[in-house]
Amino acid sequence: MLKTHGIFYLENRANLLEIQNTNTNDVIKILGQPHSKSMKEENTWIYIERTRTRGKMLKLGRNVLLNNNVLVLKFNDYGILDEKIFYDKTKMNEYKFAEAKTENAVKKGSFLQSFLTSLRNKMYSNVGKR
Repeated sequence: MLKTHGIFYLENRANLLEIQNTNTNDVIKILGQPHSKSMKEENTWIYIERTRTRGKMLKLGRNVLLNNNVLVLKFNDYGILDEKIFYDKTKMNEYKFAEAKTENAVKKGSFLQSFLTSLRNKMYSNVGKR
């Protein structure tokens, strides 16, 4: 069972768009309204296609990503297509996160240790109040 989010056959439709020849109205006819527009550049439109399916027994039935395509279109001030960038799942960057860990001085022991310390402090604070 295929589950698709976004525009079907995005790569084929992107091939219909010609740089310096296609305008925003043509793009809307071919692809529809953009999924997103850049916050910094209003003339940058983003379209996506994501297709997943159920895995075979080897994957234990987990979802398998078939397509993860992103099309970025940049228009000039007159609405003519200046740049077309197509990303598929093989061209996506893999981000590596830092391995460094920050020590938390407030919570240096285990939960049990901090709970027992808190309990002991409460017991001894009530001794002098009687």
